[in-house]
Amino acid sequence: MRRVFVLLALAVGGRRAYRLLAAGALTVDVDAGRRIRPLGPRSWDIRADRETVFDVIANPYLQRTPHALRDKLAVWERGSDMVLAAHFTAIESRVTTTVETVRFDRPTRIDFRLVRGPVPHVTESFLLEETGTGTQLTWVGELGTDFWAVGAWWGERVAHAWDKAVRSSIAAIASEAERRAAHAH
Repeated sequence: MRRVFVLLALAVGGRRAYRLLAAGALTVDVDAGRRIRPLGPRSWDIRADRETVFDVIANPYLQRTPHALRDKLAVWERGSDMVLAAHFTAIESRVTTTVETVRFDRPTRIDFRLVRGPVPHVTESFLLEETGTGTQLTWVGELGTDFWAVGAWWGERVAHAWDKAVRSSIAAIASEAERRAAHAH
């Protein structure tokens, strides 16, 4: 019965439902026709040591969030190795909000799990491996949607935007880590 109600509400709400879904304000999670697709893997070579790269990623979560990131990140709950955080991402002239748990395993990995967003399921990890010239950061995960082919279509749209957001974040992380590494020498 719940599934019928959700389908009816989506059909009647149409455009409004789409806007809420796209903004991350409505998460449809009925586990009917669930499709899982991979995110990544993608890797970047960063000319900075692994601890520096880890700190650039983790410090805005585990310490006070810098003012410059407040339009992109709000930490709602902070623990010693895990946070609950809202991420704000500009997509097609709108802001999509996702809420995620973020777990830190110094200095090798950072894991994200979606709590609320435009799809019912996302897990992803940043894996940090030392190399001869610095750190290789690898992003890997999975994204899941409901409602068979329609969900798969929506998942492709979301995955494209998610990939673009991650690439932008990694570019900023790499730039800052390399800046810090250059100033440390």
